[in-house]
Amino acid sequence: MKLHQLEALVASAETGSVRSAARRLGVSQPAVTRALRELEAEQQLPLLLRSPAGLSFTAHGQALLAHARLILNQMRQAEEQMSLRRGRLEGRLCVGVTPWVSLILLPHALRSFRRQMPEVRLEFFDSFAMIAQPLLRDGSMDLAVGQPSPGMSPQEFRIEPILRYQTGIMVRRGHPRAGCASIHDLLDQDWLLNFAPDGRERLIDELFTRHGVHLDEARIVQANSALLAQALVEQGDMCTWVPKIMAVAPMFEGRTMILALREQFRTCDLCLISRRNTPPSPAAEAFVHCLKASVREQAQKARQWGELLRPAAER
Repeated sequence: MKLHQLEALVASAETGSVRSAARRLGVSQPAVTRALRELEAEQQLPLLLRSPAGLSFTAHGQALLAHARLILNQMRQAEEQMSLRRGRLEGRLCVGVTPWVSLILLPHALRSFRRQMPEVRLEFFDSFAMIAQPLLRDGSMDLAVGQPSPGMSPQEFRIEPILRYQTGIMVRRGHPRAGCASIHDLLDQDWLLNFAPDGRERLIDELFTRHGVHLDEARIVQANSALLAQALVEQGDMCTWVPKIMAVAPMFEGRTMILALREQFRTCDLCLISRRNTPPSPAAEAFVHCLKASVREQAQKARQWGELLRPAAER
């Protein structure tokens, strides 16, 4: 396999056609077609399905595509790391950030990081587990900050807890059930819950089953966007399970509340998650340093909020 063949494969997958792939790569359409045919001939397997509607991939093509993406991303990261070591503070850093962290910890960490590496291109994703995991796996994302899903194997991912936080049930202020004392009183309400496909059972057990209640599945709504989730809680009268610190975040303070329920919910670990066996770039290392400093600072502030946050080292 040659590099230009893998580039043609990935570009064709991401653009949906040979013509668009050629435009992205800055080469001729026949050059992309030739690279793809050479790749199929070398592998002695059908990789692509061609039709008037565009390109699609066989199972063999999908398997090779995953490796191709990882190889190209690792080459990009290696080039950027060498550039940084030569003193050129450039490159790209892609980070997945769980929404509550983006509200409370990220702004301070980002200001500090930008002072150190102003030329590094930054890209952030709302780091719901189902979004972050495939991007970490193929190297498109350098780092995720959030709660790992059950399917994130320690053999594949490096998982480092940096913060422990309390959780509870949040509703808007003035919600019809704002004064209720038990989760049993909320079973006729709609619930906004986000979970990875392999984390659904664990979450349902944590919130409902272990407290002796059953929630109708039709009551569960998923929203893979922090802004949409906020709108559904504040305007759709939905209940949701969140870090308690969310209720005092500037975006929510005075508009939402944590219910004083007799049921207690588990504390969770906020983790740094990266692909194992891939060395972090200098940019990623600098970002982690800035984020940990923000964690320590905000945890000190959180003492006045009832120990809602605690750095991992203080457990």
